Amino acid sequence: MCGITGWASFHSDARPQAPVIEVMTATLTPRGPDAAGVWLGERAAIGHRRLAVIDLEGGVQPMTDRPEDPSIVLSYSGEVYNHHELRTELRARGHAFRTRSDTEVVLRAYAEWGEAVAEHLEGMFAFAVWDEGAQRLLLVRDRLGVKPLFWATVDGGLAFASEPKALFAHPEIRPRVDADGLREAYSLLFNTGPTVWSGVREVEPGGVLVLDRGGIRERRYWRLEATDHTDDQDTAIERIRTLVGTAARSQLEADVPLCSLLSGGIDSTVLTALLAGELRLREGPEARIRSYAVDYSDQAEQFTGDVLRTGHDTPYAIEAGAFIGTDHSTVVLDPRALLDPEHRKAVVVARDSPIGVGDMDTSLYLLFGEIRRHSTVALSGEAADEVFGGYPWFHNPKALAAETFPWLLVTGDEAAMPLNPELDLRVGEFRDDTYRTALAAVPHTDGESAAEHRQREMQHLSLTRWLRQLLHRKDRLSMAQGLEVRVPYCDHRLVEYAFSTPWALKSFDGREKSLLRAMGAGLAPDSVLHRPKNHYPATHHPDYNRGLQGLARDALATEQVRALTDETRIKPCLDTPPDRLEWGHRLRLERVVDLALWLDHYRPELAF
Repeated sequence: MCGITGWASFHSDARPQAPVIEVMTATLTPRGPDAAGVWLGERAAIGHRRLAVIDLEGGVQPMTDRPEDPSIVLSYSGEVYNHHELRTELRARGHAFRTRSDTEVVLRAYAEWGEAVAEHLEGMFAFAVWDEGAQRLLLVRDRLGVKPLFWATVDGGLAFASEPKALFAHPEIRPRVDADGLREAYSLLFNTGPTVWSGVREVEPGGVLVLDRGGIRERRYWRLEATDHTDDQDTAIERIRTLVGTAARSQLEADVPLCSLLSGGIDSTVLTALLAGELRLREGPEARIRSYAVDYSDQAEQFTGDVLRTGHDTPYAIEAGAFIGTDHSTVVLDPRALLDPEHRKAVVVARDSPIGVGDMDTSLYLLFGEIRRHSTVALSGEAADEVFGGYPWFHNPKALAAETFPWLLVTGDEAAMPLNPELDLRVGEFRDDTYRTALAAVPHTDGESAAEHRQREMQHLSLTRWLRQLLHRKDRLSMAQGLEVRVPYCDHRLVEYAFSTPWALKSFDGREKSLLRAMGAGLAPDSVLHRPKNHYPATHHPDYNRGLQGLARDALATEQVRALTDETRIKPCLDTPPDRLEWGHRLRLERVVDLALWLDHYRPELAF
């Protein structure tokens, strides 16, 4: 995993601008702490920061096809899991290799297939190719959008980067926020394309962007499609078992220490069991995978359920680790670590955004920092809820009947940032318009029942919107610690199969994630297999709530924060006794604090 950046312009010579590309590249040092490189040509500058995972000696970047007289230059982030098969195919087509890295496979694949390269790759990736002969810049992002890729126009071309902060190091791109950006950020609709930053866009998941002398053009090489499903229940379970197992095995490759995130839920437990079993097959019966979970110092005594959490994770994670046979560790955090201003600032800078989930972001950042002391790669159960129908909104009649994005019924206005009404952002209208656009993009099959039609919409919204912000969160907070997180449940073949599987099969036992539970029989303790859905944990310590209220008061002392927020809706959250502060109101305070940190760090131009 790495950080990529650069630009291409047909109006200026890039060769004298080494200091610019070097500074842009340096902003991504946390993503790639092991090495840095830049390449300069007349029309393009390419930068790279490397986190060495495969072929530690040979995968140096930017990588060129010919070191002495390059015609193709690649800056690549991610992992291509079918690189061995592609290497064999490309050799048969006459390509010679200098390294054993997947980076070089992507380079030679571009030389063979050009703009169609993405269709041949399986994995998580974001990369840029500068083609000297064609005078063309190609930007490519993986199908589910696991790896980020941003871009903005410059004179005569465009600049790109893994994170917006690298774009802001370019002299033509400044951090600017307008009303559209605030709507994007605080509406919680998770569009891709536009961002909170004016003029900064994302390459679409499953998307390709091309810049040449004819201009900029974009296309999608992959999107979710609904196909007819003919498998019966037993066949579907076996097919899911094969797809999940294949994804897990393919993502075990690394030349550095590897571990698993084990929360004690069904998603991470089944995945960890598959990884542990494969590791024993490869290295012997004594081989054990490391596993990690996060907890808070107050949870055992003070856990209280809320709209997202039904129980304390740690006992289940410990039981699952013992059942599977992992070397399990629980990282326990206290309120002081979660309130530490330096930790909170690091999280906001990692996100490049004021929108987060407070202590849950800080705790994930600290967890990843602890894991990085021992491992460079971690595997996560992210996306199983979206793939297998695990969220409450798939099963709640009120959510199914609502004419809005289902997660808004959970987060709602109670947790939303109370923006100053004088800004007149019309977020409600924006949500309604975006919802209609989102539903229009959902594919369907002929003859669907009304119930099946609605479930297809719910799954599409979850996979193409809700999941994207979870992947964004996991990528940015892990890479801020120099940790690569892989997500096997995002394997596009698994996602395609599950999306076309009828809802009756996804819920055949009357519960969420029926197919995953059935295929996981024997891989996890019964207590985990039949445990209700539990979201990422949050602290319940009154000292944390008390400290958060203090940070929010300090934030509201700044003029810009007061100008952007509705203090009348924040004040009740400040006046509530710390031991009675509800989750939604606490999240409102978290967003006030994050807004202040974001404004202080980026000092954006506010254009509204």
